[in-house]
Amino acid sequence: MDNLGFGKVLLVEDDEKLAGLIAHFLSQHGFEVRQVHRGDLALAAFLDFTPKIVVLDLMLPGQSGLHVCREIRSVSDTPIVILTAKEDDLDHILGLESGADDYVIKPIKPPVLLARLRALQRRQMPDSSVCSSLEFGHLSIDRSCREVRLAGEGIELTTMEFELLWLLASAAGKTLSRDDILNMRGIAFDGLNRSVDVYISKLRGKLKDNPREPVCIKTVWGKGYLFNPFAWEL
Repeated sequence: MDNLGFGKVLLVEDDEKLAGLIAHFLSQHGFEVRQVHRGDLALAAFLDFTPKIVVLDLMLPGQSGLHVCREIRSVSDTPIVILTAKEDDLDHILGLESGADDYVIKPIKPPVLLARLRALQRRQMPDSSVCSSLEFGHLSIDRSCREVRLAGEGIELTTMEFELLWLLASAAGKTLSRDDILNMRGIAFDGLNRSVDVYISKLRGKLKDNPREPVCIKTVWGKGYLFNPFAWEL
């Protein structure tokens, strides 16, 4: 059993049979899982259990998964993976805009979910073999403590937002395609997935980049996105 298997997972899923199967599978791979079957009980369970990752169904009694996602995100940057039976991009975008870091489409294949959770765990672990901090004028990014500061002010980012910023900043001055970015999540770009655009929009907002005429994270039409290393100078 590898070290990436260990961690606490809060599973919020109203289908108790499915939740039991997922919990059993994850526990076999070293995770400690707590189950919640109603949306209106999720936040209290989260605060009590303090999980490392949340697996959250969108269709829940008592309170919707999107509402739960926003509640958790308002108090923590713990990674959230949403479960959805819908293949509609809009459903995925709403989840990401509510603060989720990733999504898995039902019917769930436990090995796929496990791979996603392990990927999120790896992103939370600093890599001592590579540079752990970057600075561009008044923007500083510290991967070892996952801290971003803009003109001395701390910027709160979700796990996926931080990883996207780190990826772009590490390739400062170079255009990265959606395919390059989605490969960070182990997902091949299918031409329809708009999650990258959602993350870029959220990053621009938090980094005070002009959404109409962005100069910090530029859109290179037909190619992708470019992190401008000179836009952060005082």
